[in-house]
Amino acid sequence: MTAHRFDAVLFDLLTALLDSWSLWDSVAGSTEAGRRWRAEYLRITYRTGAYQPYEDLVAEAAAAVGLPRRLAADLEDRYSELRPWPGVTETLQALAARSVRLGVVTNCSERLGRIAAGCLGVELDAVVTAERAGFYKPDPRPYRLGLQALGVEPARCLFVAGSAFDLVGTAQVGLATYWHDRVGMAAPDGASPPLAHETTLDPLRAWFDPGAR
Repeated sequence: MTAHRFDAVLFDLLTALLDSWSLWDSVAGSTEAGRRWRAEYLRITYRTGAYQPYEDLVAEAAAAVGLPRRLAADLEDRYSELRPWPGVTETLQALAARSVRLGVVTNCSERLGRIAAGCLGVELDAVVTAERAGFYKPDPRPYRLGLQALGVEPARCLFVAGSAFDLVGTAQVGLATYWHDRVGMAAPDGASPPLAHETTLDPLRAWFDPGAR
């Protein structure tokens, strides 16, 4: 990867940067229940398109896998407990120190998206939520709004995916994608391959190293 090919990076927030999976597991009462709930939520949002209240989709997913709908409210109450994956804060700080513009595009409400972004401990140049965009990823509009917020063309911006569904959306807008796959997700049928498929963000720092060749 040529250093400085990109001027900016957009990230998925709730899977690429934050370990939201552990919070869902905790709210659900077990890893098994939390993963079923989260997987169903991802399936629902993938097909939703136009924005509907995030909390309603979370409750719908809970009910669909036999969990109480009230867990959506419990999750909302605990959003400030979200924490970055190991190495994420250091990577964001290293990119910011190299004057790389940073933003997130997240399938979330505006209020909860701001809370989640605040858990990173690093100031971002743009926070784009599904509520703000009016559509859920992988619809192309949230990604385009993220590019607009950073003032960058798709060819000059890298997207760091967390959810495998982002691979579908980024291909529609011409965003090169680094897949930070912490949880071992399967890519949807027909998804475009990423530039890199890694379990950490550590290799990303070298992509923006001025000394790289």
